[in-house]
Amino acid sequence: MRLADKIAIVTGAGSGFGRGIAARFAEEGARVMLADIDAKAGQVAADELAKGGAAAFCRADVSCDGDMKALVEAALDRFGGLDVFVNNAGITHRRQPMLDVDEATFDRIFAVNVKSIYLSARHAVPAMRARGGGAMINIASTAGVRPRPGLTWYNGSKGAVITLTKSMAVELAPDRIRVCAVNPVLGESGMTALFMGEADTPENRKKFEATIPLGRFSTPRDVANAALYLASDEASLLTGVCLEVDGGRCI
Repeated sequence: MRLADKIAIVTGAGSGFGRGIAARFAEEGARVMLADIDAKAGQVAADELAKGGAAAFCRADVSCDGDMKALVEAALDRFGGLDVFVNNAGITHRRQPMLDVDEATFDRIFAVNVKSIYLSARHAVPAMRARGGGAMINIASTAGVRPRPGLTWYNGSKGAVITLTKSMAVELAPDRIRVCAVNPVLGESGMTALFMGEADTPENRKKFEATIPLGRFSTPRDVANAALYLASDEASLLTGVCLEVDGGRCI
């Protein structure tokens, strides 16, 4: 069990990458607090993993300080500590010219994708310090490394996540808190059509798959396996690493 005795929080865990990460962590012995703004989806996901009390759910809007505070407190109350925090929750705008994205959408993207990391640090870092260390894993994107046209503001938010990851890694190293990121390529999630800017059909997928050397999208399992490694003691000397799970897209 690679995460035996570890306590983790995974945001956006009601579906997609987050659900895959939470499931993989539970398989490897972690006790997991799942968080999602969608209470129904989050509770269903937690119930599926709750054998032996190894999983629980707390509804949270990751852009809200009070919700993030309550989320960390829920993990501490339920499981007694915090070792791993996965900032997975994220949103995007539809692929389109950058000036067609309205201000409210821009603000929400940066609140969910970037401000959430600030808020998670505010509340998770003290809990990790109390444990003598920990690991934070931010789910960024290849969009922050090799941007696609039409996703400019989303690209910028993920570029910020990558930079934050590296800066946090240096600043928190004396606390034995490692901070890493995972950069998935376009994946099988509820936002696929938004990223593509058109209907998610086999024909349209082929156009995007052609830009990925290994010829396929990322899956929740791909991302979960990367997050598992970074969260485990096997990665004890890794911090500031932004691991591209991209089939060669960023080469």
